[in-house]
Amino acid sequence: MRTEGGIWRTLSIPGVVWLFLFVVVPAYAVVAVAMGQIDPLLQPVPQWNPLDWNVGFVKEAFTSVVPGGTYWPATRNTIVFVAVTVFLCFAIGYPVAYYVARKAGRSKGLLLLLIFLPFWVSYLMRMLAWIGLLAPDGYVNEVLGFFGIGHTEWLSGNPFSVIAALTYGYIPYFILPVYAGLDRIDQRLLEASRDLGASPIKSFLRVTLPLSWPSILAGSVLIVLPMFGDYYTNDLISGSPHTNMLGNSVNLLVQGGSQKNLGAALVLVLMTILAVGMLYYLWETKRQQEKLAS
Repeated sequence: MRTEGGIWRTLSIPGVVWLFLFVVVPAYAVVAVAMGQIDPLLQPVPQWNPLDWNVGFVKEAFTSVVPGGTYWPATRNTIVFVAVTVFLCFAIGYPVAYYVARKAGRSKGLLLLLIFLPFWVSYLMRMLAWIGLLAPDGYVNEVLGFFGIGHTEWLSGNPFSVIAALTYGYIPYFILPVYAGLDRIDQRLLEASRDLGASPIKSFLRVTLPLSWPSILAGSVLIVLPMFGDYYTNDLISGSPHTNMLGNSVNLLVQGGSQKNLGAALVLVLMTILAVGMLYYLWETKRQQEKLAS
């Protein structure tokens, strides 16, 4: 057993080194920039020594994302867009995952292939396709015009377009873990529920849904994490400051402004929010495992 443990420790070394170089070091660099200084040319001067850190920009960043703050509109948009997108991914993706896992039969392989197809096309290309669909002379307006509905400017600060694009872009990442969770549910538990007189709906609500909750949570985390830092979806689909998300604010500060320190501090705000979400996910997963074990 000791030999086997030593082998696995040795094999884990490249992964640990990779995490250190490409996760820990960049995160520390963000902290060093956020808590650094600004030179006379308004360029950030990172402070690598924690003893010299200046928390002024970090304080400004945290106060700017609360109601009344400079970046509160972007924070509000981010929260609303992410929440609605997660709901839509659940409302659309869960039935799809359930059907593929439980009802598809011989066509399961084909349906899984169709679900995997978006992973073979870059996210950017899929968003560009949406621009063609939502353009003033695009197919969406043509279909609406056929039914007598007036022309709509989908690509000019329309929040529904951003939410629709986010849902389309991230829903495959939600479906796959939910499908995996549903596929692992022991069929005998459902048969036992029916043998005890439970209706199909009651069996679903009392057996299937609770057992699939960890996979729903995993799918939600998988799409929430990148969505909080997403900026290119809004840039491509809307391009309006009225639909800016926090990722857009960070991108503007880092790429085109003289407040790169504040942009790095906003990244720390995002990291804090996402860390809280991850802690909840880990706690809830552990709680579900303990419940199943008991």
